[in-house]
Amino acid sequence: MRTGAATGHPGYFHETAFYGSDEEFLGVIVPFFTGGLEAGEPVVSAFAARNQQLVRDVLGEDSGIRYLGGEQQYLRPAAAIRAYRELFGEYVAGGARQIRVAGDVPHPGVGAPWDGWARYEAAVNEAYDEFPVWGVCPYDTRTAPAHVIAEVRRAHPYLAHAGVHAANPGFEDPLGLLRAPRIHHWRDPLEQVTPDVELVEPTSAHARTVIAAIAAGSDLPADSHSDLLIAVSEIVTNAIVHGLAPVVLRAWAGPHRVVVTVSDRGAGPTDPYAGLLPSRKAPRGGLGLWITHQTCGYVGLQKGPGEFTVRLVAGELSAGGE
Repeated sequence: MRTGAATGHPGYFHETAFYGSDEEFLGVIVPFFTGGLEAGEPVVSAFAARNQQLVRDVLGEDSGIRYLGGEQQYLRPAAAIRAYRELFGEYVAGGARQIRVAGDVPHPGVGAPWDGWARYEAAVNEAYDEFPVWGVCPYDTRTAPAHVIAEVRRAHPYLAHAGVHAANPGFEDPLGLLRAPRIHHWRDPLEQVTPDVELVEPTSAHARTVIAAIAAGSDLPADSHSDLLIAVSEIVTNAIVHGLAPVVLRAWAGPHRVVVTVSDRGAGPTDPYAGLLPSRKAPRGGLGLWITHQTCGYVGLQKGPGEFTVRLVAGELSAGGE
């Protein structure tokens, strides 16, 4: 099944590859996809527009590949996990014994905050392991920053290079990666100025009312507006119930977006998968945090000495702040 792969593991074969040219990209992906097609396996291509077109130009529209728009598939980490689990479940129910998938995981080099996607790359080792999936996450060394490449090496058990699929000696325990303090935290550039509002120990209802007023004065789409209010209610409630006082909410309104941070003096969720998977048994972060990750444009969890912060962005993400 996994030709040349150094494993007999039946679950998720999570592999990365690095490339510095279109030719190198195709040199990894084309044999990977054609091998699946020849074996009669479902093959899923979930690249962003440019790489997707490279694949289409070589393998065509009628090859049997299922093309998914990468920009939509990788809109949010938790939503990507849910969508892939549903897709893999459908293929397994239909009798698939192995599924091949490859796609572009977003990073700062293409304008996306990395901290949530770094959690994604570690978490999917568990999240997809019940399915017979061979997944390749290729990264373009021309655009991916050095700290992203370093974390990618640590999150993938296998590495594709020069036609060989082998164990990655740089792989680390995913739980350790998820629990380790992060060095890089994305912040919206709006946070460099005084917030438009700061609330100390707000109730969930008060927080929702204040943020509703701020959002009403912005140019947020209606769905982003309502999703933000649900997220604020959930996060403030979590901070009050599970965190340590004082709970502090700050908010900024900018062009096409609203940024909200909610901080408390607690340690944050104990479940390393909090927000990414819905069914983990943990004393804080529950289903509300998972729903927030599904609907809000951006959700960041930041643990620091004596403080835990949830960062929410509704609307368009700024390219800066990493």
